[in-house]
Amino acid sequence: MNAAPRIGIIGSGAIGGFYGLMLARAGFDVHFLLRSEFAAVASQGLQVNSAVHGNLHLDNVQAYQSAADMPPCDWLLIGAKTTSNAELAPLISQAAAPGAKVVLMQNGLAVEDELRPLLPDSLHLLGGLCYICAHRSAPGVVEHQALGSVNLGYHSGPASEADSRQQILEQGSALFQAAGLDSTAMAELNQARWQKLVWNVPYNGLAVLLNSATTALMGNADSRALIEAIMQEVVDAAGACGYQLPAGFAGKLLAATDRMPDYLPSMYHDFALQRPLELHAIYAAPLAAAAKTGCAMPRTEMLYQTLRFLEQRAQ
Repeated sequence: MNAAPRIGIIGSGAIGGFYGLMLARAGFDVHFLLRSEFAAVASQGLQVNSAVHGNLHLDNVQAYQSAADMPPCDWLLIGAKTTSNAELAPLISQAAAPGAKVVLMQNGLAVEDELRPLLPDSLHLLGGLCYICAHRSAPGVVEHQALGSVNLGYHSGPASEADSRQQILEQGSALFQAAGLDSTAMAELNQARWQKLVWNVPYNGLAVLLNSATTALMGNADSRALIEAIMQEVVDAAGACGYQLPAGFAGKLLAATDRMPDYLPSMYHDFALQRPLELHAIYAAPLAAAAKTGCAMPRTEMLYQTLRFLEQRAQ
C-alpha cells in the first residue's frame, strides 16, 4: 500500500462527512468535494457530533467545488446517494489517480453494476457497506448516533486474481481501522449487499410510510411483525439468487435494532426534504433480481409501489 495514500471524498454529507473526518483525524491526507455546503465547510470546518466518539471538529478542511481542482486521489470514497451516480462518474474520473480504488459507500443492490460502464477500466471498483446511524443536521454538521463499521467487497477492475483483490480489500479495511473503525474484507460483495438489504428494505420504507422512527416501529406488535415478515422476504430472495445468509440473520438484526438509539433512516430524511428517494437501488433492483428466479416479494413490492406513489405525488 502507498505509505501515504491520498483519499478523496465525493459526496460529503452524513456518510462522507463522518468517514472523511475520522480518516483526516487519523492523519490521512483527505480531500472533500462539496457543492452546496462548500462555503460553510470552507469557513467553519466540518463538525461531527458523535454519541460514540464525542464532538469532533476538523479545521482547515481541504475542500473543493470542482473535481478538476482536486489532486489525484489513490482512494475515492463515494458518499453521495445512488440517485446521482450517473452525474458522479465524470467527477470520479477527474479526481482519480491512475489505478485508484473507488469505494461506493451506498445502499442497495447492483449499484456497482450500473456505475462500472461509466468508469475507466483502469479503476478498481469496490462496494462499501456502512453500518452506521448518522444524518446531516446542518451544512457541514453530522449527527452520529451509533455504529460506524464498514465492510468492503471487490466488484471489478484491473485486479483479476483473488489474492490481489483480497490485498486491495485489506488495504482499504486498514485505512478505516487506523481511524478507529471496524472494517472487514468481504469475499462476496453481492452477499454483503443482500445482507444490508435485510435491514434497509423494511426500515427505510416503513419510516416514510408510517412517519415513524425505529423505536416506535419496534415497539408496536403489528409494525414489528411486518418488519420481520419483510426481512424474511429479503432473506428468501437472497437465497433464491444464490446467497445463503447466516442462520437467524433477521433475528439478529431485530435484536440489534432494539439496542439502537431511536433512529430515522436516510430515506425518511430524503422524503422530508423532498430529495429523490433511492427506490431503484433499494427496491427495484432486488425485486428484479428475485423475479428472475421466480421468487415473489409481495410485501417488498407493495412498499416500492406505495413509495413511488408518494414520491410522484410530491413532485
